[in-house]
Amino acid sequence: MDSNWGTSDMTHNPPSERKLSGKVAIITGGARGIGAATARVFFENGAYVIIADILDDLGTKLAESIGGLYTHCNVSIEGDVERAVEIALDWKGRLDIMFNNAGISGPDGSITNLKMENLNALLAINLNGVVHGIKHAARAMIEGQNPGTIICSSSSAAIMGGLASHAYTLSKEAILGLARSSACELGVYGIRVNCVSPHGVPSEMLMSAYRRFLVRPDLQTEDVGKIVGERGSLLRGRGGTVEDVAQAVLFLASDDAGFVTGHNLVLDGGYTSGNNQMSFIYKG
Repeated sequence: MDSNWGTSDMTHNPPSERKLSGKVAIITGGARGIGAATARVFFENGAYVIIADILDDLGTKLAESIGGLYTHCNVSIEGDVERAVEIALDWKGRLDIMFNNAGISGPDGSITNLKMENLNALLAINLNGVVHGIKHAARAMIEGQNPGTIICSSSSAAIMGGLASHAYTLSKEAILGLARSSACELGVYGIRVNCVSPHGVPSEMLMSAYRRFLVRPDLQTEDVGKIVGERGSLLRGRGGTVEDVAQAVLFLASDDAGFVTGHNLVLDGGYTSGNNQMSFIYKG
């Protein structure tokens, strides 16, 4: 399968600037949005990428375009995640990077009306899926004596209340604790475990929510970016993009972050760090 590696154009970064040359990465939920943007950035930086998703058509096309592989993977099913890791080992003999990115928005509404079966369905993907990813990636890295890196997608909703539904918020905050405890155990093997927490990034999930709540089915990513830039960022007029998140994941996956573990990298334009509604006090 190595012969497919040279069939795609890798002109974005010259070899000397590729941060992941020869690294083998799995990206769950990698067929679109943040996962797809990260897959492209990883590829441009010299990585061999396995897209693990349930969106077979999108995932297959993306994998082919970057000389990678696609596998159907429902992260709530442990065997699917284990199979993705086995594919990496069969393909390249190692696993260096696991990006646990797959997730769903889940049920909205009042806590008083929350149906436990809906909550459990969300947790099966958002939380159990991350457990599956850390578990099987860590096993492969330990057995292969390969000090790799594991990155998990959390959210600004895990840091500040009121930014997402109860179920989604619960799952994303739990991921932070899981990543920290995993970092404590796996550090002895040289395995780093970190999180990224985006805010207001117009992925398909956020776009769907905005269209539904604003009753604007024609809303575009640029519209959401503008809304976030004006109301949800200290960087006035600057909202986040999937590419911003991909670059952050690249940093955590690379040797540039070699001494970073147990960390949550927040991508929110400062929104959860401060309130600029009283910025008039800085004038004069």
